Amino acid sequence: MIRVVAIKFRVAGRHYDFNPKELELETGMTVIVETDRGRALGIVVAPPHELEDEPPPKDLKNVVRIATPQDLNLAAGYAAREEEAYRFCLERIAERKLEMKLVRAEYLFDGSKIVFYFTADGRIDFRELVKDLAHHFHTRIEMRQIGVRDEAKLIGGLGICGRELCCCTFLTEFAPVSVKMAKEQGLALNPTKISGQCGRLLCCLAYEFETYGALKKRMPKCGRKVELDGRDAEVIEQQVIAQKVMVRFGDGKRQTVTLEQLERGVTTSPDENSEKGRESNPSESPPAQRGNGDRGRNRPQRNRRSRGGERKKEGDQEKDKDQSQNQNQNQNQKQKQKQKQKPSPKPAAPTPKPPPKDENPPPDGEKRRRPRRRRPRRKKSPQGDAT
Repeated sequence: MIRVVAIKFRVAGRHYDFNPKELELETGMTVIVETDRGRALGIVVAPPHELEDEPPPKDLKNVVRIATPQDLNLAAGYAAREEEAYRFCLERIAERKLEMKLVRAEYLFDGSKIVFYFTADGRIDFRELVKDLAHHFHTRIEMRQIGVRDEAKLIGGLGICGRELCCCTFLTEFAPVSVKMAKEQGLALNPTKISGQCGRLLCCLAYEFETYGALKKRMPKCGRKVELDGRDAEVIEQQVIAQKVMVRFGDGKRQTVTLEQLERGVTTSPDENSEKGRESNPSESPPAQRGNGDRGRNRPQRNRRSRGGERKKEGDQEKDKDQSQNQNQNQNQKQKQKQKQKPSPKPAAPTPKPPPKDENPPPDGEKRRRPRRRRPRRKKSPQGDAT
């Protein structure tokens, strides 16, 4: 029996089996493992267990040790330099005019290798690019070509449902998806609605495909002839989740019925039939048993209003009349006060009189001379006379 432990390298990455040796590992621990690319940091997904019926995996790698704080700090330092490596590689790709799209640059935890992920339509000769990168970073360089699905998994994003992509959250492996799955679930075959961020068919089309297939087995196919209430009808639509079908009668009317009604050939349920029978034959319903508590139910109700209550109502009515009269008097007084306070209209201002006409006008062409003003003579002071 071989003892293995499941480890992943990314949040939604695939699970790989490793040999834990004699280490006591728990879920969520960070460990250092041997891989084909070198040593790498991984996260324990499941505790060690023994393989009983399954065949042992080939080339089972070992877990080196549990990661120390120094290992984590070293990995964080190199992760901060990934952005610089990504930008430099983009510049070299533009200079070399290579038809490739760079997706991501990734350092190994100890900086012994840099892995560049890219997408391309065909094969790319990137030997000169690798020389430029190795000369600049002084470490081993690996160029890895990936597909469009892996590109969406590395970049991440939001789907048409508004949630984060399945491939970068919990989906570890890509299942094959076909257009037949969309047809079986009754979805519109619109490429924009059934395609994801990667341009391929949505991975979630495979989630409920088997459930739809199991539910459709006991449902009649579209176009099948059935009989309901003694009339011939044709199935024109299936509602798989609700387990109902829509039928069309000979006169063109349509009706939605359940599978149980379709099997019985009647559109009404047995409970509805029993209720209709009771309504049509009310004499069959059992008579109600009368007891002590039923006495006096059919008697006319007595007038429970007492004389005191009537007096109170009459007193309330008189109070209302008095209040209304007082309100009317107050309103009349306010109107009179407003009329007194209004200012009396001001008398019209007298029109100015025109200036008197000159009796002796000057001859034509001459201007009237203004009379000179005589200045009053100054009286001499007695001091001036003495001097």
